[in-house]
Amino acid sequence: MEETQQHMQPIQGLSTAEVNERIAAGKVNENADVHTRSIPRIVRDNICTLFNLVNIILAIAIFWTGSYRNLLFMAIIICNIVIGIYQEVRSKLTIDRLSVITSSKAHVIRDGKQLSIGLDQIVLDDVIMLERGDQVPSDCEVIEGSCSANESLLTGEADLVPKKVGDELYSGSFISSGSCIARVTAVGVDNYATKINNEAKVYRKVRSDIMESLRKIIKFVTVLIVPLGAALVIKECWLGGGTIDSAILHTSAALVGMIPQGLILLTSAVLAVSVIRLAQHKVLVQELYCVETLARVDVVCLDKTGTITTGEMDVDEVIPFDGVPYDEALHALVALDALSKDDNETAKAIKAYITGLEERPDAPKAVQGETRYVPFSSERKYSGVCYGSDAGNYAMGAAEFVLKGSDELPEVLEKIERLAGVRRVLVLAKVADFDKEDEIVGPVEPLVLIFIRDRVRPTAAQTLDYFKQQGVRINIISGDAVETVSNIAASVGVPDADKCIDMSTVTTEEELREAARTCRVFGRVSPAQKKQLVVALQDQGHTVAMTGDGVNDVLALHAADCSVAMGTGSDAARSIAQLILLDDDFASMPPVVAEGRRSINNLQRSGSLFLVKTIFSVVMSLMFIFIVAYNYPFVTIQLTLIDAFTVGLPSFVLALEPNRDLIRGEFLRNVITRAIPGAICVITSVVIAVIFCFVTGHSQDQFSTMCVVLTCVSGVNLVIRLSIPFNYIRTALLVVILAGLVLGIFVFGPVFMLVPLTGEMAIATLVAALFITVLFNVLFNVALDRERAYLDSLAGE
Repeated sequence: MEETQQHMQPIQGLSTAEVNERIAAGKVNENADVHTRSIPRIVRDNICTLFNLVNIILAIAIFWTGSYRNLLFMAIIICNIVIGIYQEVRSKLTIDRLSVITSSKAHVIRDGKQLSIGLDQIVLDDVIMLERGDQVPSDCEVIEGSCSANESLLTGEADLVPKKVGDELYSGSFISSGSCIARVTAVGVDNYATKINNEAKVYRKVRSDIMESLRKIIKFVTVLIVPLGAALVIKECWLGGGTIDSAILHTSAALVGMIPQGLILLTSAVLAVSVIRLAQHKVLVQELYCVETLARVDVVCLDKTGTITTGEMDVDEVIPFDGVPYDEALHALVALDALSKDDNETAKAIKAYITGLEERPDAPKAVQGETRYVPFSSERKYSGVCYGSDAGNYAMGAAEFVLKGSDELPEVLEKIERLAGVRRVLVLAKVADFDKEDEIVGPVEPLVLIFIRDRVRPTAAQTLDYFKQQGVRINIISGDAVETVSNIAASVGVPDADKCIDMSTVTTEEELREAARTCRVFGRVSPAQKKQLVVALQDQGHTVAMTGDGVNDVLALHAADCSVAMGTGSDAARSIAQLILLDDDFASMPPVVAEGRRSINNLQRSGSLFLVKTIFSVVMSLMFIFIVAYNYPFVTIQLTLIDAFTVGLPSFVLALEPNRDLIRGEFLRNVITRAIPGAICVITSVVIAVIFCFVTGHSQDQFSTMCVVLTCVSGVNLVIRLSIPFNYIRTALLVVILAGLVLGIFVFGPVFMLVPLTGEMAIATLVAALFITVLFNVLFNVALDRERAYLDSLAGE
């Protein structure tokens, strides 16, 4: 009696003093929200890079000489920084807006009063009130009432979990039915969901072949810059008889030429254009380079719900058992549904079916006089209802639980196996009664089989067929029963959907690795196993993309080479993902892959234009340490002219053309293979110019002008070969390039520190240009043959 009276006393919750004590002790629900990087940090991360540091040092040196026009190369650096900052800030603001939409308040009891507070104001031992539709803000223990919790975002399993006094509710789960009062048992970093989030916040290196290639180039150049720069300055000042200003300008040109600023800018620009194009398909790109990664993916791991199915269900068919009139079967279904308090997708499908029946003139009537309702639970696998009238008592759920112990069970299971296909099957039965623990007692009479079908996305089969045609392996990873997942996967054309496994039976790392190698459908997968499967696939040499929307997917998303989240998914999944499908439609993925292939294939073609300059700048810097007669042939303003018309303009136009070819080979190797012929020709032309000008006694300025012209010839030759076969755009591009170079060299020469050619220089330059053209085409054909042999060897592996 005393215990009952104590229970009936109103709950007071924490007092103000107790709340303040916990705040002072740091027992507050901080870290309740997932935060994106701040704008100042985004700006800092894009400015403070090794690439920018090297260029800024060179710019300061040039500025000190007073030759401000030679600072024009910094425009490329600034553009690259702006593109990077804009893209990341845009993604941050979009994610923040999505988080605001899904944010909520917590309802607590303090000092005996009900209050609404922010999630980050909850303290340890707070008493919170939860009802249907609420998301649990912090781990807590039920102290009054009962409810059913949807923990699918945490576990991946769709079944509702009943919670009664003494049971624990986990942060991130949702209350699907019922209501309760609970005491907070963990806050902040101690919450279950937060622990998963924080594990995923460990730094993840961006997996990008292009980025890695650019890093290798920059590191290589950085090692050379200091010794080569110092050697060139010393040589020009003490051996070449030049001034310190002249030495700085020539040396800066050599060092700037080594750094492929334009390639980095082009990569950022092309990927930024891809981001804009993908936004038209409702795809938010959070990392520029993930577009490339997805284009290289050869395994895609998908969750059934949200990709193949919508997460919603429909009643597909209702079949009465032999001897049961159809009207009686429908009457029983209406009787149970009329008082159902369940809010899962199965219950919604049945309610929708009943609503359709009500439109018929002979629709069965709702039953009055309910005495007891038995809610669905994942342990019992059924729900039920008792009436005080002759309407009867009913139970609906999985046949093996509703008909447990019945002689009719084997026959019913055989019938279900024969008719089910990809559908879920429930049995509705008339029962004698339920005991105090809600267990069925007495005889059971099966009335009807209810066939429920997952609502398959209309674009699912077409989308999966696209990946199949592209040679991408499809893995379905789900927390649902493996038989259901396998059947649905097969219905939409997932290859080898019969190669499935129940991951709850996998206990060792060896078994998991073997399953990753041989299976295509994985059921009953835990959050930790999702990550382990991704890592196992990567260890087997695959590039893996992972899709997910819940906290249970976060670890796998973090481990994947390319991570994709749904717009309505959890904050944790959205913050960790590289791509977000804002409309939750997996059909947006093929355009992402196609866009990635267009970008990467075209960047590989255009990238060779930039590496020509890097290669010849390194080699010529070494050469001119020992060539005493002339200093380094270029200053930065001259390289700007060469870059603009033989590198920048053609690379940008070619990089935006359509291209859906499969990506083959390594980016750096492919690019260098095509760049070497051009670099050899530039070096050869400079050697020719050195010999000619030294023999004929021409000046440094005349020597530089001849080198600029011959370098442009090599650049135009490479543009022509990369443009084959010609079309209207490529023809127009070539005309613009030639016109721009003629104007820049012969009309605006003084702007670029060029001088007029003498008659004999013009003739020598023309002869050298013809020789360089022939040499280039011979070398380029050899390079193409080697490239084809390399790619064919990859195809044969």
